[in-house]
Amino acid sequence: MKKLFCFALTVLLLGGCGKSTLDRGSASGPGAAGTGGKVITVALLPKSKGNAYFISCKAGAEKAAKALGVDLLFDGPTDTDPAKQNEIVENWITLGVDVIAAACDNKEGISTALRKAQGKGIKVITYDADAMPDARTFFVNQATPEGIGYGLADEAARLLNGQGEVAIILATLTAANQQEWRKHIETRVAEKYPGLKIVAVRPCDDLKDKAQAEATALLGAYPNLKMIMNICSPAVPGAAEAVKQAGKVGKVKVIGLGLPSENRRYVKEGVTDSVMLWKTEDLGYLTVEAAVALVKGTLKPGDKSFKGALGEFEIKGDNILLGKPFVFNKDNIDQFNF
Repeated sequence: MKKLFCFALTVLLLGGCGKSTLDRGSASGPGAAGTGGKVITVALLPKSKGNAYFISCKAGAEKAAKALGVDLLFDGPTDTDPAKQNEIVENWITLGVDVIAAACDNKEGISTALRKAQGKGIKVITYDADAMPDARTFFVNQATPEGIGYGLADEAARLLNGQGEVAIILATLTAANQQEWRKHIETRVAEKYPGLKIVAVRPCDDLKDKAQAEATALLGAYPNLKMIMNICSPAVPGAAEAVKQAGKVGKVKVIGLGLPSENRRYVKEGVTDSVMLWKTEDLGYLTVEAAVALVKGTLKPGDKSFKGALGEFEIKGDNILLGKPFVFNKDNIDQFNF
């Protein structure tokens, strides 16, 4: 909120907090092309701005903003809070940003605010977690939900030889992307791995400490538990710490979607078997590129591909696909620094 107040004051007084990011009439460069000399302002909304996953996305977004000559606003709840996301979107509508790129914690809840933004002429795309389709033009999808869900289920089956009890820890029960991943995990298990049994699903509010507490409770409640599968990044190290402290390293395996930097120690110690993810900086970069192209009109509904600095990406319907998830393990995790 402090950043937004500072920003608004800048616009009104043309000074004090820093340069205006809404209108620089004489601006030039890539960000001004096709916008009447006005520098494009991209507002990037994470689910929670303290989450290392979204900090990594932000790093890529900042690189794209610099390369394209556009201004980037980055703000979100400190912890996952759909109501706070709505409040931030409302503030951005008042500020008159050019495009909002949102990672949506509550698919239905944020869509009303995003529709309002569209009604005011603000372009809207989503990334990481989608809104309702009519509340945005494109979704920058890190991978297909099926690819992520099937990948996690296949990795679980490989590590457990297709047999054993599995518990899932996710961020919230309302996050649309995680519910999609969960659905495909369960479908894959039912169709291909009948020896795997999903015994519990627990939310951790995207917090490592809460994930650790949930994992500890799961270890006590399910004495035959063989794996904790985590589908939000803070949950993977949280679950790993719980398994380590319980003295169950090797007896209960840990996998999930997570950053190499947050899990390297646990992977090298043998607590966590593997983490799966996409290149998060690339997700942030592609999101800003797509947002700017949407404002300029070089990305339009019906396009089948999008070409940018990172290469050419397939567009499936209204989903711009970053690519397939990658498995990080003891053999390769030191090669990655995000």
